[in-house]
Amino acid sequence: MRIDIMTLFPALIESVLGESIIGRAREAGIVEIHAHNIRDYSEDKHHRVDDTPYGGGRGMLMAAPPIYNCYSAITADAPLDEKRHVVYLSPRGRTFTQEIAKEFVSYDRLILLCGHYEGIDQRIIDEIVDEELSVGDFVLTGGEVPACLVADAVCRLIDGVLPLPECHEKESFEDDLLEYPQYTRPPVFHGRAVPDVLLSGHHANIEKWRQEQSEKITAERRPDLIQKKAKK
Repeated sequence: MRIDIMTLFPALIESVLGESIIGRAREAGIVEIHAHNIRDYSEDKHHRVDDTPYGGGRGMLMAAPPIYNCYSAITADAPLDEKRHVVYLSPRGRTFTQEIAKEFVSYDRLILLCGHYEGIDQRIIDEIVDEELSVGDFVLTGGEVPACLVADAVCRLIDGVLPLPECHEKESFEDDLLEYPQYTRPPVFHGRAVPDVLLSGHHANIEKWRQEQSEKITAERRPDLIQKKAKK
């Protein structure tokens, strides 16, 4: 899979997605991630990418031409049959979930557009964007952090990125449940002991305990997930 991120701050993208598991997956050629500086595609001699909004109002808007030029350049050599999906990170979009991450894995290429200032010219959304996507009901200074979140979540689902499929199959939000508590050495820390069942070696009892704990924690913290699971 290939992920292209159109941004004003490519170094920010690389600082997050160039490290740890995702960084190693990139080095191994399992996934491609490319950060493209939109300013490089500005036709203005000062590489300006923003302007004042028509009709007045506060702030500045990212202009359509540099974004479109960037998009055209990175897709120029794409195969005609490429299954591509373009996402604009925006508070107006549907909220990103693990289920959406699974949807995105099916594409050959995911293109993420990071906005700034007061947003981007609507015409670029109409021209190239397939959907707007939000990572939560809060406001950030730009789309780079959300883009990194989306890329990380999607890449973890690609075969070979994690050592075993079980690494993500047992995580939170799989099967609409939050993850159970986990423990490691020492067996007692500040008077708190590891639950006896985890030291028993009885795998069936351990799995039963973990399932019960997942259901309990989900019911307490995310009852909406329990309701969702019941409707399936």
